[in-house]
Amino acid sequence: MRILLLANNVAGLISFRFEVVKAIIEQGHFITISAPFDKRMNELEAIGAKCVTTEIDRRSTNPVKDFMLICHYVNLIRKEKPDVVLSYTIKPNVYGGMVCRLYGIPQIVNITGLGTAVEKTSRIQKIVFLLYKIGLRKSRRIFFQNEENKRFCEMHNLTPDCGSIIPGSGVNLIRFQLMDYPNDDTVKFIFISRIMKQKGIEQYLDTAIAIREEYPNTEFHILGYCEDAYQEKLKKLNNNKTIIYHGMTSDVRPFIANVHCIVHPTYYPEGMSNVLLESCASGRPVITTNRSGCKEIVDDGVNGFIVEQQNSEDLIGKVRKFLDLSFEEKKNMGIAARKKVEKQFDRNIIVKAYLEAIDSIGS
Repeated sequence: MRILLLANNVAGLISFRFEVVKAIIEQGHFITISAPFDKRMNELEAIGAKCVTTEIDRRSTNPVKDFMLICHYVNLIRKEKPDVVLSYTIKPNVYGGMVCRLYGIPQIVNITGLGTAVEKTSRIQKIVFLLYKIGLRKSRRIFFQNEENKRFCEMHNLTPDCGSIIPGSGVNLIRFQLMDYPNDDTVKFIFISRIMKQKGIEQYLDTAIAIREEYPNTEFHILGYCEDAYQEKLKKLNNNKTIIYHGMTSDVRPFIANVHCIVHPTYYPEGMSNVLLESCASGRPVITTNRSGCKEIVDDGVNGFIVEQQNSEDLIGKVRKFLDLSFEEKKNMGIAARKKVEKQFDRNIIVKAYLEAIDSIGS
């Protein structure tokens, strides 16, 4: 079969869907990947994929740019003549879906998270609702990453009745192996995310300030791209050693290996948190919110703790609770985290779901 994959980011595609692409090629299918240019496209071409550069402004609401994207998808589908289209994220899903509907091509959609524009009541939400209904109406299969997203879309009649749940993007259990648990006197926490308000950075910083005063033998690390609004604050807190900011990285594993616990206090509309999956796979306890896409990964008190969204006091309390655990209790939490992802979030589950969906269309 000829398969066209529509994506908005090559780095994310390689990090979270490389195994799916590889398995599709190994099954004898021909796959073309449409995404904004990235030098890492050569990694996809090396395993037999064809890459086509597609300009997508992920955050733009400019109707002219979006119309040009639709026109690009029209030309691409006319040229490639795919038997099935796979898509991820809102613009490839919706605008790709419109073109698939126009040409009668089966589409397999992955809802990787609804985003603020969908969840927050506003004029933009009404527009996005309409686009979802038009673009996804004829989708052959829709993968949701959590039950709450599925219920939301069904309640608002945004998607047809062909949805099923997959465990996020899963995690590569070979790349993220069980790591030795650090045995030192300083207990280290880390926040791994784009540094923005909805990812819970305010709650993490509040916690770092409070806990460092009570427990000097702690460290609070931060890893990720920093938005302009937080640059001065992070610089100040880094200079007085309240936090340790590492900037960005292409490989989180060395940082995870060095810490005792990952703190992810997000209230962003997640699909399924890859940060939590990778951390659990590495054998690290996690503290995260009762947000869909996060709470499914944590058995509270077993492999980590769950806190209320936007509640610094609750987060501070759970960090204290973690600090009160013995070394063996902390280590056993990490082992429980690894066992949970092995059982429920292995990326091979995702690969199998995609191959079965493609086969059902081809048969």
